[in-house]
Amino acid sequence: MAVRKTVQVVPRARRTLTSLRNLGYDLRHAVADIVDNSVSAGATTVHVTVHFDGTRSWIRISDNGRGMNAERLTEAFRYGSEREYDRTELGRFGFGLKSASTSQCRRVTVVSRADTLGAALEARQLDLDHIDQVDKWEIFDLAPDELPEPTRSLLDGASGTVVLWEGLDRVLRLKDPFGGWAKRQLITHAGDIDEHLGMVFHRFLAGEVADREPLRITVNGTLVESWDPFCRSEPSTSALQEEDVEVHSLGGSGIVHLSPFVLPNQNHFSSQAAWKRASGPKSWNRQQGFYIYRADRLIQSGGWCRLRAVDEHAKLARISLEFFPELDSAFGVNVAKASVTLPEELRKELTPLVKSWGRVADAVYRQKQRPPSPPPRRTKPSGVPSAQPVPTERRSTDGRSPSLEHVSGSRPTTSAPALVNQRDLGATSLVPEAAPLSARQALEAAAARVGESEALTRITSALRTTFPEIAHDLGW
Repeated sequence: MAVRKTVQVVPRARRTLTSLRNLGYDLRHAVADIVDNSVSAGATTVHVTVHFDGTRSWIRISDNGRGMNAERLTEAFRYGSEREYDRTELGRFGFGLKSASTSQCRRVTVVSRADTLGAALEARQLDLDHIDQVDKWEIFDLAPDELPEPTRSLLDGASGTVVLWEGLDRVLRLKDPFGGWAKRQLITHAGDIDEHLGMVFHRFLAGEVADREPLRITVNGTLVESWDPFCRSEPSTSALQEEDVEVHSLGGSGIVHLSPFVLPNQNHFSSQAAWKRASGPKSWNRQQGFYIYRADRLIQSGGWCRLRAVDEHAKLARISLEFFPELDSAFGVNVAKASVTLPEELRKELTPLVKSWGRVADAVYRQKQRPPSPPPRRTKPSGVPSAQPVPTERRSTDGRSPSLEHVSGSRPTTSAPALVNQRDLGATSLVPEAAPLSARQALEAAAARVGESEALTRITSALRTTFPEIAHDLGW
């Protein structure tokens, strides 16, 4: 048989890199992908810093993991880089570092020191402006005196890795990058990153991953808190029967483990603060459904994967679905590790289970609510002139007395101050209302009165993302 002639066709660096910048990352998922590498390198501490300085703004992720020698660091910048992965490693595709970084910035610098005796500090830099000029797959090998200032002195004598993003063209899409609006936008991004990492890595942060020390992550110096979607610390949370389903794929067979939970209804939570925190980043209705974990790392938070519609009466149902990387092909995990598709054989097994879990959640949702307390009888306190109406204690629709932040009503008169119950503030007596309401307080009070607090939460979240200047003016 004749040997066919082959011709090597090397991708154009400039156009290929432009395309690879659009693999579906947003900033939160991009940072999480870098933290994946830190976790895989055995890091116990990861620091995320978001720094505003106009066009010189930067984002830095540093860890105390095993680090990389010169050869491994150079290979890490190769698209489709190959190495052996452990079964529990969060990486897999050989694209994460490059694609996650360039999806947000035009220049990424990685500085690393391996955890071997006498290991040297190594640094490499990928600069999209340089590749645009030369149209070649080239990176810079940086000498110690060429390191960008934010990467210096972080690894003095210790192993670990520092990833620095500069030229944040996908983060700060602004004509005026030095303005107050740009700074507030970056601060908002930092808050979103904190919230996302607390959810995605909550098992690592809480020390629930076998054979690992608890992970510690900070964002701008603030410790990231673990967010448990299943509220297992709440006494009234119901853990339903767990299930194991075997799934087959081209990459091999594996077990999918299901742990369903039904959260308490609002009146059975330990506190209103706990109820509010349990609502999650996307609020109650959009947080119901499946929480899909790949090697203990959360990929999908909520949603029913087209097995049923989102339903107010099922919002208390949350199901942990776990698999390991040998089932990546079956679940269609994408490079950004931000979405999955349920295998058809698993969908068939899940259909009757979802109906069963939904019925339990509906029953808990419909548990009898506490009846609202009757309004206090109007009486005339001593010392109040008869011509002045006596205010009554105002209550929200669930019968609880609101805190000062949520009280609605007209401005009090000087002779008869409005009375506000301070139960939520830890007091037991009635005190004068201190000041007129802000626009935010009035909107929250109005939403609570008509039972649309959750809708307002979703609206304000969208407002902060789409019109942050207006959201700031309103107090969000």
